Amino acid sequence: MPDKTPGDGKGLLASLSTLAATLVAIAHTRLDLLSSDLEEEREHLLSLLVLSLSALFFLGIGVLLATLLVVVAFWDTYRLPVLAVLAGLFLAAGVTAWRIALHKARTKPKLFAASLSELLKDRQQLVSRL
Repeated sequence: MPDKTPGDGKGLLASLSTLAATLVAIAHTRLDLLSSDLEEEREHLLSLLVLSLSALFFLGIGVLLATLLVVVAFWDTYRLPVLAVLAGLFLAAGVTAWRIALHKARTKPKLFAASLSELLKDRQQLVSRL
């Protein structure tokens, strides 16, 4: 009686079904990872939006009150020069913030970087097995 090796009883159909099951499991895992990435990104963007809007509101009120305080303090002597200097500072700060925001928007990492790298690893492993 010849010795049986572990893979002798399997046919081509069994191997193909095992391969299909493996591919489906890989796809399921990657879709789950993609779903998690989307959920995390959505929560991050929502919290960032709320924090940004509240910060803009409070900073705007603070800037307005500080401007009024400085103008009232110099009302009799240097009212117009103080307004001109403060307006220039606020415009410069606004332009700087705009440029920083554009830079951050342009240099943002890819949205699904982790998912894409995992898919690339999976593809390389499948190609190396063939």
